[in-house]
Amino acid sequence: MDLSNYKEPKPNHLKRIVWYFINRTIFYCIPGTPLRSLRNLLLLAFGAKVPLKVMVYSSAKIWAPWNLEMDEHSCIGPNTNIYNKNKVVIGRHCVVSQGAYLCTATHDIMDSKHSLISSPILLKEKSWVAADVFVGPGVTIGEGAIVGARGVVFKDVDPWTVVGGNPAKFIKKREIKG
Repeated sequence: MDLSNYKEPKPNHLKRIVWYFINRTIFYCIPGTPLRSLRNLLLLAFGAKVPLKVMVYSSAKIWAPWNLEMDEHSCIGPNTNIYNKNKVVIGRHCVVSQGAYLCTATHDIMDSKHSLISSPILLKEKSWVAADVFVGPGVTIGEGAIVGARGVVFKDVDPWTVVGGNPAKFIKKREIKG
């Protein structure tokens, strides 16, 4: 691989710089649950599709809010990293726990130019990405599925299953009681 001529397209470059500053300063300084709507208004101003009452913690790093969609009653926890060069879509009643890393982009290892490639990440309704999980590009976490703490996911997770480990493997079916 020869990176001497590497070039990466940079759409929304100026917008990205402005958002980076806001995400690391103003957004970060808006505390707690009572003021979450203010953080969500900032996300909306930068093109995110989020209801005002979702919970996005102030310490969350969101690379491109215009590529973020969240549905009602969902949460992006503290110290998460949403590297969304492509869409990240989070369904209703989903949780992305502390320290999780959702990464929509990588490089084409078969291309001598090491071109950037990206694919969306989808979290279906009632899924949970636990603490310190890594979710790679193009992954769909099925409805009601759980990725256990510190799991690493490169393939889709079936609905209503629990997976964990590196790489994440099936642990058991998820059955809701009561």
